[in-house]
Amino acid sequence: MRSLPQALAMLFRVLQAQLSALWLCLAPFSCRLRGALLPGRSPPLLEEGAGEPDGAEVPTVPTSVNYHFTRQCNYRCGFCFHTAKTSFVLPLEEARRGLAMLKEAGMEKINFSGGEPFLQERGEFVGKLVQFCKQELKLPSVSIVSNGSMIRERWFKRYGEYLDILAVSCDSFDEEVNVLIGRGQGNKNHIENLQRLRKWCRDYAVAFKLNSVINRFNVDEDMNEQIEALNPVRWKVFQCLLIEGENTGEDALREAEKFIISDEDFERFLDRHREISCLVPESNQKMRDSYLILDEYMRFLNCRNGRKEPSKSILDVGVEHAIKFSGFDEKMFLNRGGKYVWSKADMKLEW
Repeated sequence: MRSLPQALAMLFRVLQAQLSALWLCLAPFSCRLRGALLPGRSPPLLEEGAGEPDGAEVPTVPTSVNYHFTRQCNYRCGFCFHTAKTSFVLPLEEARRGLAMLKEAGMEKINFSGGEPFLQERGEFVGKLVQFCKQELKLPSVSIVSNGSMIRERWFKRYGEYLDILAVSCDSFDEEVNVLIGRGQGNKNHIENLQRLRKWCRDYAVAFKLNSVINRFNVDEDMNEQIEALNPVRWKVFQCLLIEGENTGEDALREAEKFIISDEDFERFLDRHREISCLVPESNQKMRDSYLILDEYMRFLNCRNGRKEPSKSILDVGVEHAIKFSGFDEKMFLNRGGKYVWSKADMKLEW
């Protein structure tokens, strides 16, 4: 006959085995529940059976995320595919909470975009997010995409140490073309501004990157000399893209049809610049499926059907649930070179 301690020990082992089995069944839901049940937010009511995991599904890891926290912009680029349909911006603490959830789900790189990120509080809002992601979340890579028109040196003095990459949009080195596109800076000189930003990036140890959208008005331009002089770590060259409801269609704020070029025209531009070693080309198909995009409500945007179809917010349903509706193609992400040396500590650049 067993003693009382022996009987209790056996009972404990039985309960432990049962609890372990139960945990294995519940594990796929844990990430979603953590996001949904954080203090200050009631658990969401999900549709029955909507997006429920089957036992074999492997959750998508949000390795690299593009957070368009604002749609507001001081430019009117005719081909813009993330237009100012709302003026909403999440409160800072809510944005930080969502970013922490993404980090917990596996995020390694965050890119802040818009709209124009430096419009909100004259750059202080994005600066605080950059500092939080690097200092508190300790992300390997934090980057910003900006048109560069509102960045001042004082921003670099305060936040430059926390930023890995600054990508500046530059579609032409001809001011007349910039005016046609909607990037005209009035009396300011776009090229001089680029050179100034390039210098500040070097002075404050931030990797300098360029983004260009190739369209009908710049497709014949030769940018070799200017790109070589600026010497960015990467030059992303995008083919002008139509997104229903954003830059084309009845409810769109832009009419980008006149900017569209053929695949052959895009290839011709790439061929003209084939000697530029930092060039990273992105056709329409690569762009559509290979980006994890969060909108101003922290909803993933699925662009597979030519529209931006939003998931529920990660703040309401968690990252694991929301990301299932992102349309993200991880294979395409890797094929387009989405994973690269993106931490300035690993770039071995001469500042």
